[in-house]
Amino acid sequence: MNDKITTFLNSDLLDKYLLGQTTSKETETVESYISKYPEVDRVYNNMQSQLELVAQAQAIKAPKAALNSIMDALEEKATEVPVIALNKTRIRKKWFQLSVAASVVAIMFAGTSYIFFQQNKMLKIENQKIADEIYDRLDDLDNKNRRLDEIMRQMNQLNDPETEKYIINGNNRAKNLKTVAYINPKDKTSMIDVVSLPQLPEEQCYQIWAELEDKMVNLGILGEADRQLKSIPYTEDALALSITIEQRGSKLSATKENSVAEITLNK
Repeated sequence: MNDKITTFLNSDLLDKYLLGQTTSKETETVESYISKYPEVDRVYNNMQSQLELVAQAQAIKAPKAALNSIMDALEEKATEVPVIALNKTRIRKKWFQLSVAASVVAIMFAGTSYIFFQQNKMLKIENQKIADEIYDRLDDLDNKNRRLDEIMRQMNQLNDPETEKYIINGNNRAKNLKTVAYINPKDKTSMIDVVSLPQLPEEQCYQIWAELEDKMVNLGILGEADRQLKSIPYTEDALALSITIEQRGSKLSATKENSVAEITLNK
């Protein structure tokens, strides 16, 4: 297939010719190519066959009664009005062109509707993504605001003249242990800051206790993740704070044998 034929087939002249939309000059050109080049003739015949199938699929049959009525009316008028013979070939071609045009319009309308549907669907998905991202950012902002409020509260507590600072160092069993406790008896608040904790076996953990006259109150577990100010329960009338090594999951009671750090509190 030479470039001339390829260029012609890539144009829309065959489509326009099938739909009866070509100018007289374009019609001459198309018919010349059809008669001159077998390749063009094959493409034209294939297109014509395909469009005929589409037109037949889209066509609606007229009721038989309507056709009989028309024929009867024509016979009644036959004696009064001269009947002009119609060019059947021309009528058939015009009907075919109109049917093809209607089918093409229907297909184009269906295609356009599908495109709009897909675009609307994609727009909804994109809007949902944007909404989810906004919600995520709002949640993140709320978390940051809460964290900032907590930090400000802790800073106010640290700077309060009523807050007492206690440095708790480990004994010979945990020489590298160091924590700092901040207790405010006026506001009844307690915080602890873990500076360093020697590593323990997996089944053991550090626990902090408030020592009263007759018992020990468990205030929670200390870990490497607590390397920042952490609130602990305030214990009224506590005499001392003690850190022990306990079996993980045990919160029954503390013993002197398990103690690795202790400090007396101001009364």
